[in-house]
Amino acid sequence: MSIDWERQRAFLAVLREGSLSAAARALSVAQPTVRRRIEELEASLGTPLFTRSSGGLNATEAALALRDHAEAMAMAADAFVRAGSAGAREIAGTVRISASEVVAVEVLPPMLAALRRLHPALVIELSPSNRNEDMLRREADIAIRMVRPTQNALVARRIGAVPLGLHARADYLAAHGTPKTFEEVLALGIIGVEHDNAVLRALQTRYAISFADFIFRTDSDLAQVAAIRAGIGIGICQVPLAARDPALVRLLPDTFNIDLDTWVVMHEDMRGVARIKTTFDYLAGGLTDYLRAQPSVAASIAVAAPRRG
Repeated sequence: MSIDWERQRAFLAVLREGSLSAAARALSVAQPTVRRRIEELEASLGTPLFTRSSGGLNATEAALALRDHAEAMAMAADAFVRAGSAGAREIAGTVRISASEVVAVEVLPPMLAALRRLHPALVIELSPSNRNEDMLRREADIAIRMVRPTQNALVARRIGAVPLGLHARADYLAAHGTPKTFEEVLALGIIGVEHDNAVLRALQTRYAISFADFIFRTDSDLAQVAAIRAGIGIGICQVPLAARDPALVRLLPDTFNIDLDTWVVMHEDMRGVARIKTTFDYLAGGLTDYLRAQPSVAASIAVAAPRRG
C-alpha cells in the first residue's frame, strides 16, 4: 500500500497543532485541503485517526501508534532536502545544528556569524533544545552535546569541560553582602529549578541543596541566566559566559565547581560532505576558544563590598 506523503504531512500537522485550521496555517494550505487529506488517509488505513471534541481534534490510539513513524518520515524528508541543497564538495547549502538552549542562544550565534562571513552560501538551521536529538535519525547534521555520545556510527570530538560556577551581580552583592561559604549562599537563597531534574540531582550529590533554598524558580536555563543578569539573586551559570558581563561576579571559585563535558558530534557518513565537515571543524575551534575565556581567580572574587555583619 502506497500512501501520499502529503497526507502524512497533514496527519502530523494535525497531531502537532491540535486542529485542522492550525494545521492548515502550519502547512500554508487551505483547511478543506487538510480535511480531505486526513479523510483520504483514514480511508487508506481503514481506521479513524481523530475524534472531534470541544477543544479541537483528539488523536485516536491508532494515530498515536503511528506518530513516531510519521515523525521519522518528516525528519527523513527534511534531511533529504538538506542533502540536496548543495553538492557534497560545496561549502554551501543547509546545515542543521542542535545545541542546548544556553549554548544555542548565548554561545553559537557569534561563531555562526563569523562562519557565514567566510562562507556566505551556507544556510544555518539552529535547534535550541535541551533534548539530545537523534543523530542516527538525522534530526540534526551536527550536535553540541554536554554528555559523551554513546551511539555508534557517530564522529565525536571532545572540546573540553565547560565550568559552571555561582554568579551574582556586583550591585546585588553590595546590597546583600558577599557570601564567603556555600552555607552563606544558601542563607541568601539562590536561583534554581521548578521541578526535579538531572542537574538538581547531580547538585544534591555534592552539595546540601533543596527546593527550599530557591528564591526564584524556573526550569528554563535561559531564564535562570536572565535572572542572574537582572540582579534577582545568586545563580549557576557557565563561567565563560558570565565572564563576558563585567557586572557579574563569580563566587566561591575554589569550592563550588561543576564541569560539563562538551562534544561536537556528526554522523560518520557526513565526513565527506564539505558544508558539514567545515561547520563541524569551525564550531569545534570556536568552542575551544570559548572555553579558554575564563577570568582569573582574583577577578572572580573581587566584589563591590564586603559581607555585612
